[in-house]
Amino acid sequence: MPLPARYGRWGILASVVLILLILHFIHADLGSSTTQDVIEPTPGLKIETTTNTTSPSPSTATTDHVPSTCPPLPGMENILVVIKTGITEAQDKVPVHLRTTLRCIPHKIIVSDFEEDIAGVRTYDVFQNVSESLKQSNIDFALYNRARSGGHAALTSQDRTKVANGPSGMSDNPGWKLDKWKFLPMIHTARHVRPDAHWFVFLEADTYPIWPNLLAWLSSFDSADRLYLGNQMQIGPNLFAHGGSGFVLSHAAIHAAADYHTANVGEWDDTTDREWAGDCVLGMLLAKAGVGLTWSWPRVTTQSVWEQDMLRDGFGVTPWCHAPFTFHHMTPADVDRFWEFEQMWFAEVSNLFVLRVSYLDDIGAALTFSQTNSTQLTYNEIFRNLIRPTLADHLDNWDNFAPDGDNKEDYKGPKTPASLPDCADFCAADPECIQYRLTAESRCTTSKAVLRGKPAPGTKSGTMLWRVDAAVKRMGQCQEVI
Repeated sequence: MPLPARYGRWGILASVVLILLILHFIHADLGSSTTQDVIEPTPGLKIETTTNTTSPSPSTATTDHVPSTCPPLPGMENILVVIKTGITEAQDKVPVHLRTTLRCIPHKIIVSDFEEDIAGVRTYDVFQNVSESLKQSNIDFALYNRARSGGHAALTSQDRTKVANGPSGMSDNPGWKLDKWKFLPMIHTARHVRPDAHWFVFLEADTYPIWPNLLAWLSSFDSADRLYLGNQMQIGPNLFAHGGSGFVLSHAAIHAAADYHTANVGEWDDTTDREWAGDCVLGMLLAKAGVGLTWSWPRVTTQSVWEQDMLRDGFGVTPWCHAPFTFHHMTPADVDRFWEFEQMWFAEVSNLFVLRVSYLDDIGAALTFSQTNSTQLTYNEIFRNLIRPTLADHLDNWDNFAPDGDNKEDYKGPKTPASLPDCADFCAADPECIQYRLTAESRCTTSKAVLRGKPAPGTKSGTMLWRVDAAVKRMGQCQEVI
C-alpha cells in the first residue's frame, strides 16, 4: 500500500539529511590525520587551462575565455587583476597561478620587467613607456637593460641569488632594486588596459587570492569612491598598503592616481630613486592624489597560510571570523595545495546550498547546516580543516616558528644544550604556551601562537595538541563573517 504524500516527503528529507551527514564528516576532515610537509605539491586535479596567446596591446582590454567548468563569480567581470612579476621569477612562479587561481578570471594581465610568454600568456613590459633617459642613466635598471638585449641568457648568478631581507629590503638583489620602479608605471598600464573597470586588484607572483571572499568584501564598497584597500604598513610618516599582501584600487582611485602622476612624473622619479620601497612610494602618491588607505588586515596578510596566527589578536583584531582575501609568500607547491583545498571547500558549500534550495518548497522548512553559516572561507574554516589536521605533537626537521626566547639576553628557557623533552616540559609548565621548538643549535623557544610551519633541517618542533583543541573550542563557530 503506498504511503501518503507527506510520508514520502519525509523519506526524501531523511535521505537528504543522510547525505548532509556524510558531507559533514568529509568536511570535518579534509586534511589527513598524519602530518604532511609542504615542499612538494599534492597531486593536482585534472583541470582545463585556457590562455591568451596573442601579444598584448595596452590599447585594448584583455578578455580571456573562461572555461565552462568554472563556477560563477558574479562581479568578477568588473575587475581587472594585475600580477606583478619579473624575469628572475616569472617562469617559476606564474604558471601555477594560470592553471589554478587565475584560470577562471576573465580580465587579467601580467606586468613584468621583461616581455615574454609564460605558459602561453604574453607579459607586458611595465617599463615600456618609462623615459629612455631614466632607464639608461639609473643603475637600478641594469638588469632590465641586460634582459632587453640578451633575454634570460643575460642573467647573472647574482640576479638569481636569494639574499636576506633586511630593514631596507633586499638592497643587494638587482631584481628587488628594479621592482620598486614598477608600482607607478603599472598603475598606468592597468588603467590603459581596462579604463572602465570598477576595481583593480594588484597581486604578486607569490600571493594567493581567494576570489569569492574578495567579491563579498568589495560588495560593501562603491568603486565610484576613491578607495585604496590593503594591509597597512608604515615607513616614517608614510602609510601604505604592503605590495606582497595584495591591494585594491577603485575606479575613482586609479584614475586620480594616474592623472596626478602624469602631471608630476619627474618629481616622482626622484622620489622613487630616493625611497627603497615601491609600495611605499605608491602610497605616498595616492595620499597626494587624495586617496587614503583603508586598513584591511586580516583580509590581506603578509604571511603564508602556514605562518598566519589565526587565533590571536593583531592590530586589535582577531582573525578567526574574518574571511581572508590573500596569503603571501606562497610557493608554487603551496598554491597547488591550497587551491585544491579551496576547491573542495567551496564545492561542498555549493552542494549544501543546492540541496537546501531544492527541498525548501517540498518540505516547507529550512534545513540548518552546522558546518558553516557563510559561503565565505573564514580563518575558522581554514584552521579547522587545513591546519589542525596536519599538526602533530612533535616533528623532526620542522620549524613551527615558535619565537619567544630568541633574544639571548631575555632567554628564560632550559639551559643549552637542551633536549626536546626538556623543551616540551618548559612549554607545559606555562599554561599559555602552545608550541615549542628546539633549533639546530639546541636552543629551546616557545610560543602562544599555533602555526603549521615549514620544513627546516635540524630543527625539531612540538605542539600541545590538547591546548590547541581547547583554544579552538573557546573560539567557537562563526555565526557570521565580520
